[in-house]
Amino acid sequence: MQSAWHSVRHVATVSMCDLEFGSGKVKEQSMSGWWHVPWCKQFVQPCLVELLGSTLFIFIACLSVIQNQQNTGMLQPALAQGLGLSLVIAILGNISGGHFNPAVSLVAMLIGGLNLILLFPYWICQLCGGLIGAALAKALSSEEKFWNASGAAFVTVQEPGQVVGAVVAEVILTILLALVVCMGVINEKTQDTLVPFFLGFSVIVAILIGGTVSGACMNPARAFGPAVVANHWDFHWIYWLGPLLGSLFVGVLIR
Repeated sequence: MQSAWHSVRHVATVSMCDLEFGSGKVKEQSMSGWWHVPWCKQFVQPCLVELLGSTLFIFIACLSVIQNQQNTGMLQPALAQGLGLSLVIAILGNISGGHFNPAVSLVAMLIGGLNLILLFPYWICQLCGGLIGAALAKALSSEEKFWNASGAAFVTVQEPGQVVGAVVAEVILTILLALVVCMGVINEKTQDTLVPFFLGFSVIVAILIGGTVSGACMNPARAFGPAVVANHWDFHWIYWLGPLLGSLFVGVLIR
């Protein structure tokens, strides 16, 4: 399992060139290394896994919100999303790094755990996965439950007075998530085989403490898919700005 997230530095790395993040220089890799690792394994396979993993996780996340029982509060979505994320990362993480989140890919790139060339393909696959996952959740839900839950879109922020608190909450919660990624996955000195479960626990904690403040998104792909399917865009920008700012902070801090 230790290779599960650490492999992002090997599998999800471009063979034609390695980017040295500290100096900004590009060094050419030997042609022998290129032939030993097929291009599809370095480009296509990780991106497809990010698409699949994002679809599975966001399907779980959306369905847990749509089917949530009123008497369980935040507990059902928190447990479903945290445990679901742990499971998907444990299964697929050794192929792509198991990001399934544009904010995670950003911080991984900033500290040298993901080649810059793969950042935008990862983002595209994650957003597409979010859209597919949200659409599948809608297909399996009754119209009444779907619209009662606003299609699992984030509707916590209802007025401008809540915006600052929501943005700050998203930044802080994403920092927690990104620190787990950086210190438990990418940093060789502090890597841990239980990282998939640590990440799941961090999601559970974040939803339980921040769900009523911002919705505890921490993942632009998680916000994007339901927003498209339910056509709900009110304050949607919060769920991009907060997570990306949190990732930038951790990337600068750790780097």
